[in-house]
Amino acid sequence: MHKENIYDKEKIHFNLIKYKKFGKTFELVVEPDLAIALKASKNRSDEDIRNMLRAEKIFFDAQKGELADEKDLIDVFGTKDFFKVAKKMLDDGEVQITSEHREKLREEKRKKIVQLIHRLCIEPKSGTPHPVQRIENAMNEAKVKIDEYASAEDQLQDIIHKLKPIIPIKIEEKIITITMNMHQAAKLRGIMQGYGTIENENWYGEMYACKMKVPAGIYADLVDELNGKTHGGIDIKEEK
Repeated sequence: MHKENIYDKEKIHFNLIKYKKFGKTFELVVEPDLAIALKASKNRSDEDIRNMLRAEKIFFDAQKGELADEKDLIDVFGTKDFFKVAKKMLDDGEVQITSEHREKLREEKRKKIVQLIHRLCIEPKSGTPHPVQRIENAMNEAKVKIDEYASAEDQLQDIIHKLKPIIPIKIEEKIITITMNMHQAAKLRGIMQGYGTIENENWYGEMYACKMKVPAGIYADLVDELNGKTHGGIDIKEEK
């Protein structure tokens, strides 16, 4: 078995993606921040994967420098293509990081979630945002656990649900109608989905129209982005 010892053995354990299947373990040596960011991303190019790696090699044991055999890659992954294997390992493997680094990531994600709640949610009776400190205190009382790997947005609804028994809270939404030509819609629909829920879509002739529910706190951002990408060639109306 070919060996290649090129890493600092004291650090190698904490900079790996490990993938286990059929009793075999495969390892990639990575920059952990980039690996975690890419793991949460839906679109990753070969260049993204390359930037994540400290070496374009797949190991059985990186600390010992034992490279994986092509036969084992084909048996487990169905291919020896490096980037196909690396993407599969990223999707289904485990990114290993130090406890200190994990805590740093959780704290950063926690701050982002607090800001999202402050921005998107209101106290129903007053119609005003909750202060940041009140949100933080409620999260502590609810013993909210932050997933350092999942995006803040993906965790938001579950965390809001956990806060409801402690503070009155809801996401204030606006209902809007959007009309544009079908070519614009084909390009922008994905962006729109990132802001809210698309309902009652209609494609007629060369035109597209839909109704959307959008959190009030990001409504202006949606309008700015859509107008920017269409140079104002889009009709957005808020329902009263």
